[in-house]
Amino acid sequence: MEIDWAALRSAAIEAMRHAYAPYSDFPVGVAALVDDGRVIVGCNVENASYGVGLCAECGLVSSLHATGGGRLVAMSCVDANGQPLMPCGRCRQLLYEHGGRTMLVEALPRPLSMAELLPHAFGPDDLDKVNGPAAVPDVPVQLAKWRGRGTVFVHPDLSGGEQVWTGYWERSGGSPEESDADKGVLEEGPNFGSAAEAVTWGRIRTPRIVVVDAGGGLSWAGEGEAPEGIGTRWQE
Repeated sequence: MEIDWAALRSAAIEAMRHAYAPYSDFPVGVAALVDDGRVIVGCNVENASYGVGLCAECGLVSSLHATGGGRLVAMSCVDANGQPLMPCGRCRQLLYEHGGRTMLVEALPRPLSMAELLPHAFGPDDLDKVNGPAAVPDVPVQLAKWRGRGTVFVHPDLSGGEQVWTGYWERSGGSPEESDADKGVLEEGPNFGSAAEAVTWGRIRTPRIVVVDAGGGLSWAGEGEAPEGIGTRWQE
């Protein structure tokens, strides 16, 4: 897509003239090209409670979604003199979210990509590595947000007249102050031929594993020290 930097800067300058900056006397304007061809703008809006002032880029991103969404392709940010101005660190993160690595920001002597302005960035892809469908294939996608939490209880069962092992993953974290409303089964495990297989199933889900033997005794197969009331550590 062809980028008319002169037109973007002109739009940014016009937006800067509408900034509300009575405390800093530092008006900022931005204009950006969206991947569908439209141009959106934003300006900084300050507040008597200094910390809640809004950068121009915040208004830009709000305008992006209020007018139909899409991805940012290129942006010009200017100061009171109409010269290119670099977004602050917070706004670089905001722009990365909505424009990605290839989005361009006007700079002198040449435009810079977000990959250059925010190297080694954290973004949506990093969340997908943990909570996305491919993060841990053995955990149902709808339960991905629960990984690392709750407790898995491994216990013996009968199937076809033979003893097997199974488990269930509960929301409870084991804290005495938790109410019954905080509990509830997230997932029931399949049948396993051994306790070790059931424990392995549980460890993919949470570091809290309690093994219940045939007599009702409890042992700890999780990480760290066993919780109060569970006196023995499970031996594989």
